[in-house]
Amino acid sequence: MQYWLVENWFDVLSSIGIIGSLLFTAFALHSETKTRRVANLLSITANHQGVWKEILHAPQLGRVIDPAANISKEPVSPMEELFVGLIIAHVNSVYYATHDSLVIKWENWHQDVKQFFSLPIPKAVWTKTKLLQNHDFAAFIEVSLKQP
Repeated sequence: MQYWLVENWFDVLSSIGIIGSLLFTAFALHSETKTRRVANLLSITANHQGVWKEILHAPQLGRVIDPAANISKEPVSPMEELFVGLIIAHVNSVYYATHDSLVIKWENWHQDVKQFFSLPIPKAVWTKTKLLQNHDFAAFIEVSLKQP
């Protein structure tokens, strides 16, 4: 064994170096993935805040989150429909980012989605536009709406 080690010391050392660099690369990749997931979450949070700021700048959008909004009496306005469409696009982005493990998963996300899409105006806009969405995203919203 000692003779073999003397004859092959360079190969052994090279192999140890290669294995060490592979382990270091795996660790760095894992660390980078965690960092990117947090950065993506921060970006999504900033986008979320940006969308919801619209209610502050356009008080007439407040009806979108009014659980007593009567859409039979006063139909959904084009501005309300556009705003809910922005929310749908935002939720769609978050859904796919979460589905692909690009962000940290949020607990009770189904409840948050259900709470919003159960409101009269979002529900009406969702019913009108869900056929335009990808099947798996639409199924996610529908499953969320059926949560207890």
